Amino acid sequence: MPVGDDVDLAAVALFPLPSVVLFPRAVLPLHIFEERYKAMTADAVVGDRVIAMALLRPGWEKSYYGKPEIERVVCVGQILSHERLPDGKYNFLLQGILRASIVRELPRDDVPYRVAELRPLEQVPAMEIDLEPERRALTELFEAPQGLGSSGGGKQFQQIVRSHLATPDIADLAAFTFLEDVNLKQSLLADGDVRGRVQRTIEALKSLPGSPSKPEFLASGPGDPRMN
Repeated sequence: MPVGDDVDLAAVALFPLPSVVLFPRAVLPLHIFEERYKAMTADAVVGDRVIAMALLRPGWEKSYYGKPEIERVVCVGQILSHERLPDGKYNFLLQGILRASIVRELPRDDVPYRVAELRPLEQVPAMEIDLEPERRALTELFEAPQGLGSSGGGKQFQQIVRSHLATPDIADLAAFTFLEDVNLKQSLLADGDVRGRVQRTIEALKSLPGSPSKPEFLASGPGDPRMN
């Protein structure tokens, strides 16, 4: 099964939805019932099991069954497990692998779904040692009394922030799990400045109910299964 840089991005199936933003490492449950996406899933599970989640832009309702506009940064994911139901519908779990930009959509008359050539999103990396203030802030978020650690899913994140998982990965998982603003999540997905997006994620998490006060390093900064 392909992981990260091993993924072939020359022709990837696109799965556009209006309110879903997937992040690397996050796992998204999906229920597939439209004919075109049933075909997409059937092709994926006998192929490389790779699908790219794309966010539909405002106004998609006018041409949902055509080719409505989508955001140009997507999250490539791989199917971890799937179930084909007796009526031909599917349930599957999709785990994010990497951020990618759409180079161009490919004309394909042989399939009913959209396909695109992608490339990995260009990013400004950050070393883990330089992210120690951000790691401390994430730890405070989930370990402070009555903080996010006491919310649904918070206990799991208490273990995650104590693990060896990289800080940017923890921030991505937290954004996927706790943030509800779809536009903000898309903006974080498309942000190639790794340290900047970690800080932006922490700032957004700090604004949630039950969060402790804003950490010092940000004090001067700016303010169910999914259905197809």
